[in-house]
Amino acid sequence: MTRPDLPTTGLAALLVGAGVLHIARPEVYEPIIPAPLRGRARELVLASGVAEIACGAGLLVPATRPAAGWASAALLIGVLPANVQMSVDHGRRARRKGTPQAVGFFAGTLARLPLQWPLVRTALRAARGG
Repeated sequence: MTRPDLPTTGLAALLVGAGVLHIARPEVYEPIIPAPLRGRARELVLASGVAEIACGAGLLVPATRPAAGWASAALLIGVLPANVQMSVDHGRRARRKGTPQAVGFFAGTLARLPLQWPLVRTALRAARGG
């Protein structure tokens, strides 16, 4: 194992960037924490930001890439409920407002959900050294 391939590098950049945003602006992410967990929203957003940065950095280092790949896959699956919650919330908002902007944003959140799986596959490929 040497340099990460382009998909792994892209995933690493995505994770680090998202992690930095989670830490810099946690209030943006707190509303998408699923309702049963909202009492700890700030802590969960900050912890996920740290985890994203650690996973992304780990994907770039050959010695830590396999563990970071497994951790990244688990993290991406673990945050899926928040992404679903975001779609549900924006769907309600689109129904209530009915504006093209609200409907478009809702459509974007729906389109984003299946994109999670190629990211998980990339993380698993990195975990297996591929």
